[in-house]
Amino acid sequence: MEAARLHPSFGVKVQRVTPAWVRHKLERLGLVATVTSPVVLAFALLSLASFTAMMVWPIPAREGKTMWLGAPPHFRMYEPMVAEWNRTHESRFRLVLLSQPALERRMLSAFTSGTPAADILEVERRPAARAFMGPLEGVGFVDLTDRLRVEGLLEELNGPSFTPWTSRGRTFGLPHDVHSVMLGYRADIVEAAGIDVSQIETWEDYFRTMKPLLQGPGSTQERYLLNLWETHGDHIELLLLQAGGGFFDPQDRPIIASEVNAHVLAKIISWCVGPDRVCGDAPNFMASGNRLKVEGYVLASFMPDWMCGIYRGEMPQLSGKMKLMPLPAWERGGRRTSVWGGSMIGISKSGVRTPEDFEKSWAFAKELYLSPSLARTLYEVGDIVTPVKSHWGDPIFDRPDAYFSGQPKGRMYLDLAPQVPARSSSPYNTMAWLRVADAATALASWARDNQKFDYVDILPEAKRVLAEAQRQVQAQIDRNVFLSDAAKSGGTP
Repeated sequence: MEAARLHPSFGVKVQRVTPAWVRHKLERLGLVATVTSPVVLAFALLSLASFTAMMVWPIPAREGKTMWLGAPPHFRMYEPMVAEWNRTHESRFRLVLLSQPALERRMLSAFTSGTPAADILEVERRPAARAFMGPLEGVGFVDLTDRLRVEGLLEELNGPSFTPWTSRGRTFGLPHDVHSVMLGYRADIVEAAGIDVSQIETWEDYFRTMKPLLQGPGSTQERYLLNLWETHGDHIELLLLQAGGGFFDPQDRPIIASEVNAHVLAKIISWCVGPDRVCGDAPNFMASGNRLKVEGYVLASFMPDWMCGIYRGEMPQLSGKMKLMPLPAWERGGRRTSVWGGSMIGISKSGVRTPEDFEKSWAFAKELYLSPSLARTLYEVGDIVTPVKSHWGDPIFDRPDAYFSGQPKGRMYLDLAPQVPARSSSPYNTMAWLRVADAATALASWARDNQKFDYVDILPEAKRVLAEAQRQVQAQIDRNVFLSDAAKSGGTP
């Protein structure tokens, strides 16, 4: 057996792996009697060779720091900014674009196993919440709360925009956006009918005022007053949040079966069922839904700021025919907006080996998310308004938008930013969303089967299906040994 020698590149001892050497090692382990087959011996040889190679030839560390993100438009926006940063700073960063599922899997795998993640991660709301599943000390993101407070950033950024990234009073990310929601409506149709939307304050006002434009089943060309259906889970969630409901309270206790949620869900289903229904199904992000919107099948749709860019790119035929208005409130004087979507930037604990590592990553994250240049690029490229209050005075947000009939839509979204409802960061958000979506479809089927189309008749069943949804979510929460007793005790309906 050849003696160990020094590898010329690494200066470390390298053992030449031969069949005799493998047999010698197996004999010492008392396994030689089991290795009688040439196939087994070959497999053992390959396994030991692979192990030896890993020990001798370690993977070289990449230069600089890495940022994972899952949104291609963000990647394109950040590329020139990162190139400029790398040109002017000693600490260099590299962007890695992943699909959203791959990003979520890698993040959770790294956080739960203690293996390295990227130094910085940009994560959408639902995957980010899953990082908060365990105890606070087990969260894979660096706790930024104290630094945010010292630097005044909790006041500098729109307050509600922090809530999806705050768990048990600690904040783990900087918000990328606000994502306030308005209604985008067919101004060409509405104004031709002489309707003044400024007179609309509540949902009751909306449906009463728009009712002359309703063309139900049997019409030559059907037209419904709102793009909403029992299968539109995101629309249902934003309406629950607008009304002051939602899935969890500030202590992350489920409140799915609350009175306000039952009221809203019963109203939604009453709008979607029966011969006098006022809502239609024109699915977002689908060619069929786009065609229905262009044809005027639905008069209005829910429009977070980022949806404006999707309309502009996918439905150019509607340019100059659309306008925006604040959401009608559930009651007079109530909230005129909601929220849909959102991302954060966070620093992984595995990327912070020294205080200097944190400072480099923190400086980069702030440059990327808080700079005036990004605020302008976000709006110019993606129609997204910034959560950084000091940038709200930029005249770019007052610029008339031809697609939306010359409205200064950026200013309109920013005026609603302080009203955006707070959201829970519970790791059970996705489960709650799915259970409420199931409840909505079950409720609509029940209403159709039983010919119950009025809100008063639907409300008791709405309470029942939401109570079952809450029971299912609560059962999962109760299995989590890391959550506090308060979070496990359940909310008060």
